[in-house]
Amino acid sequence: MGLHADVSATFTADGADTFHVDAEFDVERGESLVVLGPSGSGKTLLLETVAGFHSHDGTVTLDGRRVSDSPPEQRDFGFVFQDYALFPHMTVRENADYGSRYHDETRDPIDLLAELGVDDLLDRYPPTLSGGEKQRVALARALAIRPEVMLLDEPLAALDVPTRQDLRDDLADVLTDATAVYVTHNRTTARALADRIAVMNDGRIVQLGTPEEIFERPSSPMVARFTGSNYVDLAETPSLRGALGGTEDDAISIRPEAVELGDGGDVRATVERVVREDATNRLTLSVDGEAIEAFADVSPDIGDEMWLTFPPDRLYYMDGREEAIRA
Repeated sequence: MGLHADVSATFTADGADTFHVDAEFDVERGESLVVLGPSGSGKTLLLETVAGFHSHDGTVTLDGRRVSDSPPEQRDFGFVFQDYALFPHMTVRENADYGSRYHDETRDPIDLLAELGVDDLLDRYPPTLSGGEKQRVALARALAIRPEVMLLDEPLAALDVPTRQDLRDDLADVLTDATAVYVTHNRTTARALADRIAVMNDGRIVQLGTPEEIFERPSSPMVARFTGSNYVDLAETPSLRGALGGTEDDAISIRPEAVELGDGGDVRATVERVVREDATNRLTLSVDGEAIEAFADVSPDIGDEMWLTFPPDRLYYMDGREEAIRA
């Protein structure tokens, strides 16, 4: 058993526009579920609703025990906010120990802060801390109450890249064997931390599966594009359709890193853009006017022609043929 959530809630913005969240998911004991989706998809609203911050229809249960009617502090959830939500008038030690006010059994905040590498900041106040330090203190505060479930709302979003990478490694350690729901729009973070991923769009979960299923076998064009895959309608690419043997009713999805470049291949493409990404180049190429992305060690010129090969074991056919082609 673990966490089960089946919630429905309507939110009204200042301009009287409404947004509806309607989602159901389960998280097994010791599992990390990452809710992945674009900004405005309802990820944070879903997490806050599960935490008890918003009224809703439906149920939230923990190990079969209904907690939907309990206030947030009685749900045995630890919540980590994107903007830290530390109390500026309290020291680091006092912030980390805040949960002892309403929980009988808590962990030693100094031990937690030491595990997270910020025990030298005990008497400092949040305004004097860096973003990474604040988030480590916020994480210690959430862990101090010995939560049954960790709920994390994009805790890395406001951090610079090196700090984000360091804290992501720390989170991977913290979430090992923990029951957690982690909200993010960052697909790298999702792949690094998730046992399963729930892709969210327009207030609903549109696909739920393992990282491999989400990234290699997307359920829709939206999921394919948001997770960084190429989505190509074969009706619009006769050259590729002829090379792969598909029909006009088919579409394909393939990861950019799976597209091979070299002498000879399935189809010729024209280089439209070259962007340096760390130790490699991300290429945008055109086939029959449709964009396809791939990675390469070489740096071709705009307008160069290159052969592309699409390994059959990495192609996923969608629409007319929904099954994956596997070796």
